Amino acid sequence: MTNEQTRPRGSRELWLEAAYDLLVSGGIEAVKVMPLAKRLNLTRTGFYWFFDDVAELHDAMIQRWEAKNTGNLIARCEMDADNICEALFNLTDCWFDPSLFDARLDLAIRNWARTNPELERRLNIADERRRQAVSELFSRFDYSAAQAEVRGMTVMYTQIGYISMQVQEDPQERLERVQHYIELFSGVRPAQRDVERFMARHMAEVIPKL
Repeated sequence: MTNEQTRPRGSRELWLEAAYDLLVSGGIEAVKVMPLAKRLNLTRTGFYWFFDDVAELHDAMIQRWEAKNTGNLIARCEMDADNICEALFNLTDCWFDPSLFDARLDLAIRNWARTNPELERRLNIADERRRQAVSELFSRFDYSAAQAEVRGMTVMYTQIGYISMQVQEDPQERLERVQHYIELFSGVRPAQRDVERFMARHMAEVIPKL
């Protein structure tokens, strides 16, 4: 038995995570079997235990992006809320919690879609699903159809702009600014209780570690 045959193969999840890292750091051109194998210190044959080819890996990456970023965004829009501001704070959790929504991955997917017509089609579908979910969030709180659509578009286009421009902000200032965005998007000043709940969910992320 050769040394290559006895070396660990890793796991499908391990290869997929490494592929995401390369996609985010170097674009889709960087996602190749040999760089992945070197990154993981595994043999390239280990890759083929989990994927038939790179095209299958690409599809798995796209499916995971759809499930995580689009799926979680829609789920946050559908959460129970007593008022429009609380509902928008629930959605805004996505922009502060990478486990809900990975902004760097979203940007990498958008860049990849520029050269991949099929991915561009799937990205357009994802964007429409997201926009519709946010618009329906407003509709639940009795905004007119026209208002719900425009406000939903405003929320989504603002966030896409943040992602595309790779905006860098002081974390504390960014967190404190959210309540003003919520008021702008909804036309309603958030109750202090809702502001405090949102701040409490994310404050630990911005407090310097002693």
